[in-house]
Amino acid sequence: MSMTLDKPLALRGAGDGGRAILRTTLTSPYGRKVRMAAQVLGLSDRIELIPADTRDPSDDLREQNPLGKMPCLMTDGETLYDSRVILEFLDSLAEGRGILPRDGRERFHCLTQACLADGVTDAALLMVYEGRFRGAEKISEEWLAHQRGKVERGLSALAAQPPDPARTDAAAISLACTLGYLDWRAPVTWRDRWPELVTWLDRFSTVEPAFKATEAPT
Repeated sequence: MSMTLDKPLALRGAGDGGRAILRTTLTSPYGRKVRMAAQVLGLSDRIELIPADTRDPSDDLREQNPLGKMPCLMTDGETLYDSRVILEFLDSLAEGRGILPRDGRERFHCLTQACLADGVTDAALLMVYEGRFRGAEKISEEWLAHQRGKVERGLSALAAQPPDPARTDAAAISLACTLGYLDWRAPVTWRDRWPELVTWLDRFSTVEPAFKATEAPT
């Protein structure tokens, strides 16, 4: 895709003066990743956020992304999903300060860490959904334990080798949004068990203003 900052992100049919549309909510941890990345890369003013409701069959999100999932970014030339793809796209537009190393081992390490953080979020979401979408008599403790194990192993690995909190890259953004989601929904109690990640998040949130700027309204 040939799109650079010489040609702003634009809506389909809106011309160069338009903005891209981001379908998400302010509470989605994956949508927050995209909003953080856009702020870090100086692209926020080129993106219009339009809320999505993944449970509403009449929401046209299902036409924009056949999976009916968010975030979904619509530009003048492409509809992009999921958050990892969108972050790569936004990074390709950045001048100077990028969020992904360009190549080599460093790039794949960053992508792997980001994927691990996303996997923790995936498992945490499934734990939350188990309680939200099933009656109490149908909740599977075995399923919850399976997902909890993913969260715990993932956090242990990330605590042992976290991203650099002073460098806002895709891995740091992903981990920060994961920990923010765990604080909000609390499918597991993580702060007492992984103090290294508490320290990491405290430092990252101090260094990177986009973390607090993208918190969901209370």
